[in-house]
Amino acid sequence: MNQLRDLAEAAGLVLAWTDYRGERREVGDDTLRAALSAIGYPARSDTEIAESFAALHALQSGEGLRFLTTDCGAPTLLPPDLAHHALAQLRLESGERREMRLSPSAGGMTIPPILEPGYHRVELDGEALTLAVAPARAYGLTDAIVQADGDARNTFGVAAQIYSLPPTPYSSFGDAGSLRDYARAVAQAGADVLAISPTHALYAANPGCSSPYAPSTRLFHNALLADPEAVFDAQFAAIARNDTPGAPLIDWAREGAAKLEGLRRLYERFVAEGPPDLRADFARFRTGRGALLEEHATYEALHAHFAGEQGAPRGWQGWPEAYRHPQSPAVAAFANEQSHEVGFHAFLQWLTERSLASAQVAARDAGMAVGLIADLAVGMDAGGSHAWSHPDDILQGVSLGAPPDPLGPLGQDWGLTTFSPKALREHGFAPFIATLRSAMRTAGGVRIDHVMGLSRLWLVPWGMPSTEGVYLQYPLDDMLRIVALESHRNRAIVIGEDLGTVPDGFRGRIDHAGILGMRVLLFEREHDGRFRAPEHWDAHAVAMTTTHDLPTISGWWQGNDIAWRDRLGQLPSTEDAGVQMAERQYDRLRFWESASDYGLTREPVPDVDHPDAVIDTALDYIARSESTLAIAPAEDIAGVREQPNLPGTIDTHPNWRRRLPEDAATGPVARARLARLAKVRPRPVAQRAEEPQ
Repeated sequence: MNQLRDLAEAAGLVLAWTDYRGERREVGDDTLRAALSAIGYPARSDTEIAESFAALHALQSGEGLRFLTTDCGAPTLLPPDLAHHALAQLRLESGERREMRLSPSAGGMTIPPILEPGYHRVELDGEALTLAVAPARAYGLTDAIVQADGDARNTFGVAAQIYSLPPTPYSSFGDAGSLRDYARAVAQAGADVLAISPTHALYAANPGCSSPYAPSTRLFHNALLADPEAVFDAQFAAIARNDTPGAPLIDWAREGAAKLEGLRRLYERFVAEGPPDLRADFARFRTGRGALLEEHATYEALHAHFAGEQGAPRGWQGWPEAYRHPQSPAVAAFANEQSHEVGFHAFLQWLTERSLASAQVAARDAGMAVGLIADLAVGMDAGGSHAWSHPDDILQGVSLGAPPDPLGPLGQDWGLTTFSPKALREHGFAPFIATLRSAMRTAGGVRIDHVMGLSRLWLVPWGMPSTEGVYLQYPLDDMLRIVALESHRNRAIVIGEDLGTVPDGFRGRIDHAGILGMRVLLFEREHDGRFRAPEHWDAHAVAMTTTHDLPTISGWWQGNDIAWRDRLGQLPSTEDAGVQMAERQYDRLRFWESASDYGLTREPVPDVDHPDAVIDTALDYIARSESTLAIAPAEDIAGVREQPNLPGTIDTHPNWRRRLPEDAATGPVARARLARLAKVRPRPVAQRAEEPQ
């Protein structure tokens, strides 16, 4: 049915793709119909296809669009329905006004170049549009270093899962207070960056739902990270102290509930006798965050309410029909009747955002040039807060995932949704802008998970296997401009997780846009299997030993990841653990041989059961790389064997539950490893934080 495939291609669906074996795969018609429906172009009949074609052509013509992106110094083509104008008034964000004479071009009328970055208003005789004028590149690491030190240099940092850090008196797991203390410790060792796990909002009514990469919304924060002493004095905050013992692995349902009980006690005290200045700050926060905050707080209150009625927390699709729409009379009545409860969830967001901001201030005050790097998850739960409050923003009926690759031969279905490209254009990219601002507001940078999502995403229709997905293209130019603009406005560097299946030319695009890619030691190999020489690593990238989805260096050396996958039946059917272990032995020898050849070690190959020298050598490897930034995971600094997350598992592996040792940054082993990194990438002495007396 050619019309179906023509519509799909015109709508941005990729009709064929090449798998990791180099084989061409055609996308089936059932997949195309499901994906077209999800992105707003139904195609179940000839009539629907014709109507969808008409809607698509109208959108792609630009007619009616009132939000455009452009580059500093470049002319911009007006939408066709505004092309009859010859003069326009430009109102810059600064308030300055200018009269502009529009220029005719082959495509219509163009706005002359604008040199000032920002969101500017173009007024045309009663009509108006917003013009997002982007700088050539995102705010860079060099910008941050020069601002802090006055001179450019390579630097290093650490990546940490917040929950894994040593707890505070208010949690049995790591929170923003733990993050503040850890940031100070690694800053004193010379680090300029602390990359952290996502802080996105999960579900207060279901603390057992703990994956930081499956949020309810990316516009707000996980209240379990709140640190009462970041806002209140110790005496006032004491009511929230938490004596719940922590299990060897975090028991989120029990330990999270205990933390929330303490925060509720704090809220009740705050309502009754909160300091006037803090009550005023909370009121300003609530007003400033506006409808988005009220909707999220109402969602959280409803989620808890129906969990009590139904016996278990459920997404909004499982609520009574009257409550599935945020503007309904039933929701308004509930929010009015339960205003105290809605206020509690707004209070949690205020406290958590202030807590994370306090950790960022502590990191910068301790000498970090950048400080915290927030992590922006690739999507959100279709049953969560964002999908309930703004369903038109997102894709319905499909999940995000990945096509088959060597690490996941059956493909991946992440069970998440994200923004519809059609909705982004129609809504002036407002949801994307708000998401970036939320991530950058309390940090010195952002890591965009699966940054290829700015260009394309793998959609898996509900009920179909991951292998039957399809790529959907996104407006990359627009999204890169917005990233660059928001990066400069917030003075936040940008890192893109460009691992896995990367489109041809994509790394060049993000490099040109000023986004740092990621280079992981375990993957940096030559065609002959040797590990790439440090001096040949990409300069405009982040060098890492490993990531949260990969084995730690200790676990890799010992084959711990293979043992886990064998235990869980995840190895390919054509292989067994013995074959994988033999391949790992080959990789171990190639790594040590490469490290020896590059002058990183003179020692004999370490025993499999004693990986300490391997960890040290791996850290030396990334420290001596050409990459402008080297980041070592906290697990490698501490020398632990287990990885935070094993992709493809939910309950069979303890994902997002592992704790770091109490001396994760201050013990002799950790201090020595941080010193190794600092020795190669020193911070200027004048900028170092003073050692505690």
